[in-house]
Amino acid sequence: MASFERILYCKAKLIINGRYEIIRKIGSGSFGDIFYAKDATEEEVAVKIESMKARHPQLLYESRVYKMLQGGIGIPHIRWYGFEKDHNILVMDLLGPSLEDLFNFCSRQFTIKTVLMLADQMLGRVEFVHCKCFIHRDIKPDNFLMGIGRHCNKLYMIDFGLAKKFRDVRTRAHIAYREDKNLTGTARYASINAHLGIEQSRRDDMESMGYVLMYFNRGSLPWQGLKAITKKQKYERISEKKMSTPVEVLCKGFPAEFSMYLNYCRGLCFEEAPDYMYLRQLFRILFRTMNYQYDYTFDWTILRQRKQQSTEASAAPADRRSPAVQRRAQQQPAQPPPKTE
Repeated sequence: MASFERILYCKAKLIINGRYEIIRKIGSGSFGDIFYAKDATEEEVAVKIESMKARHPQLLYESRVYKMLQGGIGIPHIRWYGFEKDHNILVMDLLGPSLEDLFNFCSRQFTIKTVLMLADQMLGRVEFVHCKCFIHRDIKPDNFLMGIGRHCNKLYMIDFGLAKKFRDVRTRAHIAYREDKNLTGTARYASINAHLGIEQSRRDDMESMGYVLMYFNRGSLPWQGLKAITKKQKYERISEKKMSTPVEVLCKGFPAEFSMYLNYCRGLCFEEAPDYMYLRQLFRILFRTMNYQYDYTFDWTILRQRKQQSTEASAAPADRRSPAVQRRAQQQPAQPPPKTE
């Protein structure tokens, strides 16, 4: 990645595929870096760059998964994939902040209304990926992003580097049940079966989503912040805490639908197809019962409006006269400016 950053540091123009001008770095991960770029028409895009010398290159695989998912609601549009300067490059739609970013923006507190509106869209994204015979295997707040512009209320699912086919498209045969697998994904949101080394399937994505929803409800999960010397020991401690925390304790103080969701997901068999509509209806009925309106007014929408109003109010010059004096001044006709010689 250094070659790209060096060029940007020198303020030299960096053009990808003869079309996309790299402007600045906007993110990074184990795979490489993400840059903000513009094409010749000033359209904004995101450019994901990975060194060909990476220990576990995954961008080519991820680009192929995206290609098979193209056209799905909430799946970013891929503009180009190729190789330049010893790097794999993926150009895609520019998206907005992640749910983790927005959670932090809202002081790590979401209302039930926001959580339920997100749950509805998240279920739709996961179901679509599953209907294309893939499981995501890394369901977490960082991998769900809101759109920008006219798509600002649409939830997008990203990061398919760990995705895996669970079914043969031609024969429809499901992958075999296996054990002794290493944990794939993020330990905080991993299913209990993933911790136990069992091959992941659709049920694991669904269970992980349940932990994400409770993370948003509670502000944190009981197995966060556990101390351990090695990563293996930390994973074991997380697994132990997760298995010893009853669903009813995890969801205490929140509507029963959340514990119903998690119990349902944990009860699924390895090859069993989740009943997505049942789960969506579970949350939709709760949404209506609580008299919420599906108006796309999320917690961050309200917070942004308040901050904008506050900024505008502080920018306007303060009128320190009494209300009565202000009213009289408004009722009086404006005086013509004095004549000058």
